[in-house]
Parts: sequence; structure tokens; C-alpha cells
Amino acid sequence: MMSTSLVGSVLHRLARLSLSQKLGMSLLVLLVVFAIFAPWMTQATSDQQNLSAILISPNAEAWLGTDHYGRSMWVRLAEALRLSLLMAALSVITAASLGIVLGTLAAVGPRWVDRILDGVMTILLALPGLVLVLILSAMLPGSFGMLYLAIALVQWVEYFRVVRAMAKQVVQGPAMVSSRQLGFGFVYCFKRHIWPAIAPQIMTIAAFGAASSVLMMASLGFVYVGIQPPTAELGLMIVELFPYYSDAPWLLAEPLMALGLFILSCHLLAQKAPDTLNMQSLKADVRKEAKV
Repeated sequence: MMSTSLVGSVLHRLARLSLSQKLGMSLLVLLVVFAIFAPWMTQATSDQQNLSAILISPNAEAWLGTDHYGRSMWVRLAEALRLSLLMAALSVITAASLGIVLGTLAAVGPRWVDRILDGVMTILLALPGLVLVLILSAMLPGSFGMLYLAIALVQWVEYFRVVRAMAKQVVQGPAMVSSRQLGFGFVYCFKRHIWPAIAPQIMTIAAFGAASSVLMMASLGFVYVGIQPPTAELGLMIVELFPYYSDAPWLLAEPLMALGLFILSCHLLAQKAPDTLNMQSLKADVRKEAKV
């Protein structure tokens, strides 16, 4: 019964998405399906070289052609997308969790906690995000873990700023004050008041953050301090294939198109957050508590 209700709720929320959000969701699902299942459709591996079949155009055997080492672009593109999707997911989850926790703590906690967190945020904002990621990644080139930590460290500030500003308004609002006076705990207040208020903005920031994290990883591939060969990564593939753009332009177009489609899907998902749905939930919660 609970699973049926959950599925119904998810379908209802999907139906409330705008046309641009539905298009973005469709693009993202297609990229995820390709990244996961594409390698299963061929026996080639991402690092398998065939120097007698280099720069082959797409055909029945090599569906996206081969690169300058004779490696399958079909498999390498799927591996690069899988790595980018993993980076986006980990960065968004980590940065959002940290930003929400610290932002809520700054809004409801003692004033000195707010001042300390505000000082940390100011210091991080004073440093260009990409430069900070570049410095941290250069300490351990090729490390996916270091790159992930650097990107998450840069991105949590945006979540923190939005959550702190909106949570302060909610905490001082009549609905939250009424809940506190009625004896409801912090978990209930966060679930019923703070989260519905910040959720649309968090989802929007998360969509842009996913795109930004992939772009950062690709940018570091341009200067060879990000993911190192022979691992397939979109930015590194673009750099490696650029010298062959005149002989095999389709090879350069493939990672560029994959990167562009992912960024487009994230930006489409960020359009028109369902604020009205969350406002209706807030009003319903206030009416319920008033009856209590």
C-alpha cells in the first residue's frame, strides 16, 4: 500500500513538471541508459587498442567509429558519461547535504555559529571556484576522489547561502512559531516548514551544480590535471581528439555533443521549479496545525 502511494506521488509530481523539465528529464534518462547499458552491447573494452583500425568512421562494427588508437568510441563515450554522471551525483549529494545542514544550523542555532559559518563562506567566496578546484586537483593529479572533494567544497556554499536566508524567514514565521509553541520537535518543524520552503530552490541549484561539476572536471582535463589517460573522460577525450578534427571530425563532435546534451538536460531541469505545489503544502500544514 505504501509503495503504491509513493509511486502515485512520484507520478503526480512528474505530471506537474513543465515541458522544459520533462524534456530535460528525458535527455538525462537517455544519457544514463546509454552510459550504463552501451558497453554490454559490444565485446570491445575502453582501453582495447587496434592500431590497424584507427580513425574509422561509424559503421556496423564500430557504431561510433574508433579513435587515434583504434579504441571503440562507443564504449569510451559510455565510460566517460558514466564517470561524469557519477561525479555530478556525488558532488551534488555531498554539497547539498553539507549546505542544507550548515545553512539550517546557522538559521536556528546560536548567533556565534552563524557568524563563524558566514566567515567561512566569505573566505571561500573570495577564491574563484575553478581556481580552487585546480589547485586542489594539482596536488594529486588523476585522483577522482580529490577532484570530487574539491568540487563539493566549492559548491556547498551556494546551498548554504540559500538555505540560511530562507530558513531564517521560515523560523521567524507564524507557522514555525506555532509549531514550537505546540511542542513539536525540530525534525517535525524542518520536515513541515523549512524543507517545503527550500526544496524548489535546492532542486534548481542541484541541477545547475550537476552541470557545473561536469564542466569543472572537463575543464581540468584540458590542462591535464584532472582524470589521466587511459581513463575515458569527456574533457580529456576532447583534448586528445582535437588534433584529428580535420581527418575525423565526427570523433571530436561525439564527446562535445555528449557534454552539451548533459549540460542542456541539467539547465532544462532547472527551469520553472514547482513553487506552487510547495506553497500549497505549506498552507495545508498551517491549517492542520491550527486545527490541533
